[in-house]
Amino acid sequence: MIAEPRAFLTSLFDAAVKAADPLAAIRAHLPERPKGRTIVVGAGKAASQMAAAFESLWDGPLEGAVVARHGPIAACERIRVLQSAHPVPDEAGLAGSAELLRLVEGLTPDDLVVALISGGGSSLLPAPPQGLTLMDEIAVNKALLSSGAPISAMNVVRKHVSRIKGGRLGFTAAPARVVSLIVSDVPGDNPAFVASGPTIPDLSTPADALAIASRYGMTLPEAVMRHLASEHSAAPKPDHPAFASQQHHIIASASVSLEVAAAKARTLGVEAVILSDAIEGEARDIGRMHAAIARETALRNRPFSKPVVILSGGETTVTISGDTYGKGGRNSEFLLSFSLDIDGVEGIHALAADTDGIDGSEDNAGAFADGSTASRMRAAGADPRDHLARHDAWSAFHASGDLFVPGPTGTNVNDLRAILVF
Repeated sequence: MIAEPRAFLTSLFDAAVKAADPLAAIRAHLPERPKGRTIVVGAGKAASQMAAAFESLWDGPLEGAVVARHGPIAACERIRVLQSAHPVPDEAGLAGSAELLRLVEGLTPDDLVVALISGGGSSLLPAPPQGLTLMDEIAVNKALLSSGAPISAMNVVRKHVSRIKGGRLGFTAAPARVVSLIVSDVPGDNPAFVASGPTIPDLSTPADALAIASRYGMTLPEAVMRHLASEHSAAPKPDHPAFASQQHHIIASASVSLEVAAAKARTLGVEAVILSDAIEGEARDIGRMHAAIARETALRNRPFSKPVVILSGGETTVTISGDTYGKGGRNSEFLLSFSLDIDGVEGIHALAADTDGIDGSEDNAGAFADGSTASRMRAAGADPRDHLARHDAWSAFHASGDLFVPGPTGTNVNDLRAILVF
């Protein structure tokens, strides 16, 4: 018997976040010092923490800038930390993108560019191509966020409506040596999809972007559609000579963090199973699937034997139809759906949270749920089914007192779902 289920689940979250600590991860992947200059660029939710870690480990001269989201940041001495908006781009992001591109222009083969990339960089680095505006990029971003498309599909569109994504930052840095250190928040850890791959090209095409927009019913500005239909939207390909001297390393990922969380559970006397580190799909549907597994385990001791903690990672999506929606994020919506399907079942306790500490636009990373959560919401005057229908999971969990608010963590390896059954 676990005396304090929430403390147990929180300890797994803490272990997963610690496994993605930028200092230890960067230390293991420091590049060789160059003959020439060392330029640091980067973007993402973990940008300032990665920059602070890198400059503490680098024993030579360096210069550069990274773009982090508005809010608390790690202090840096030699690398400037710029800030912009997430998840919807802003004017500060335009300035940040321009500065990163300026920093890598005119370099030589003797120079080194270190790119510190983490999830969230897509929104933090708006850079509309000629003929498009920031408002066009904002419209694209909003259409993507409400479409229900997986992150891999979203970033195919983003990288073809940009002057910096889709490998273009790395292309601009040539002929310098570029080493990208990447904290992955995408299922499957494809480096070209993290922050829409500013230094990593891939084989996707503008036609792929148009097909995705059509498949998910996105309404994009006419100027964007014209751009995607033109040759100017094509991104550089991986076999371009500009990328011959470039390399990348995934230094932290959901897979590693899940393994560490599982090991932590076992040290506390509970067996752990990992379903997958790459689960995608509609948040409420994935919530019901996890609930079915938890119920089966709780009531029939299958497919897993109690006590057990069931772990999974990846990035679910929330498809918003119409203009009626409330507060919340994908983890909160996942768990609200989950809580309805375990309503009244004893012995199930769950935590779903974003490892960056922020789920959606509110201040929570996610929430806790157990077999009494839905009934406590009703007792507090919140109808959980109504809140789920309105994408207002935050308000439901706020009413029941189940929000999980650890604060920004300084890293981002996607979502952690931990379900304790005993």
